[in-house]
Amino acid sequence: MNSEKLSLKGKNAIVTGSSMGIGQAIAVRLAAEGANVIINARGEQALNETLALTNTLPGKVIACCGSVSDFDFAGQLIQSCLDHFGSIDALINCAGIAEPEGTSILNIDPKDWQQLIDVHLHATFNTCRHAAPIMAKQGYGAIINTSSHAFLGMYGGTGYASGKGAVTSLSYAMAMDLKEHKVRVNVVCPGAKTRLSTGDDYEKLIKDLNSRGLLDDSLMEASLNPPDPSYVSSLYAYLISDAAQEISGRVFWGAGGYVGHFHRNPDQLLGFKNHEFNPPWTIEELDKKLTNKINTPEELFQVLYSGKNLHLLFRQKILIKLAGSALMKWLQSKQKNNLHCEKLELKNFCAQLKQINNTYRIQSFNQSCTFTWIKQ
Repeated sequence: MNSEKLSLKGKNAIVTGSSMGIGQAIAVRLAAEGANVIINARGEQALNETLALTNTLPGKVIACCGSVSDFDFAGQLIQSCLDHFGSIDALINCAGIAEPEGTSILNIDPKDWQQLIDVHLHATFNTCRHAAPIMAKQGYGAIINTSSHAFLGMYGGTGYASGKGAVTSLSYAMAMDLKEHKVRVNVVCPGAKTRLSTGDDYEKLIKDLNSRGLLDDSLMEASLNPPDPSYVSSLYAYLISDAAQEISGRVFWGAGGYVGHFHRNPDQLLGFKNHEFNPPWTIEELDKKLTNKINTPEELFQVLYSGKNLHLLFRQKILIKLAGSALMKWLQSKQKNNLHCEKLELKNFCAQLKQINNTYRIQSFNQSCTFTWIKQ
């Protein structure tokens, strides 16, 4: 790998929520790598602590105090990067607040809900809305938004989980919209020791979730012993480097020495019939389909081949995920051994696959029994 692509020297970046925790660790890491950084938070004193950590580092760091949940201030923040450094290469959104102790959909105050959505979703939208047109016009840029495993609902709550989930969805959509402008958008779900993941209230929450069976023992232990935020700061630094210019629309997880990403699995097929030739599902039919999985290639074969389903599936480029052994391997074994399945017309089915293969090809196929057909 060309070391120049990994270098952040001379990059101009904004890091929101950088007065403490993960945001602060990111700002320090970027400045250490030679990037110029606008740091931001609501508290001036806390920002001064970040400035003190960066005053001997090669990158220039400037503080801009205010709340990015305010749309106008978010615009001023983006403009400050242009005024001080001349351009904006990267925007990293890290601002966040915790769910109020003991709240759920049963008791959260609407004002607390609104504040959580404002700080997580609206603040992210605000900065992106101001930065994206600038990056699109200049033809480059990197945006990294911070989400959390909480968006899966595994920690309960309301506004925090909803805000993080919305940030993830917004980022997926932004990545699509900005692709043609060579602006990349990614998400990081960090695991690190911060004010949100320490303290008596936090420990009580995690242990309570475990006792209720909502969080298993391994996740409880990981949640109660988070690593230092300096570890995940490396992931943010890499994603704004030129070495990551082809990476966009991804959701990563970084915690300590662990780095991973969320795989966007296709839907699991439960049932299918061609709507061009069949009426809607009855409630009784859905009861059977939704409570029974397709477990074997033979069962999937019958679904695909019956009722003129095959060509419609491929025409719509539906992704099929199988449980059990793989359909294609099963078909190949039947062909190899010259075997036929009663009433399934395997030979004709394989001929159709061959015909379709002139137009479509297998994009991916692996041991998890997932394969995708895409038009060439």
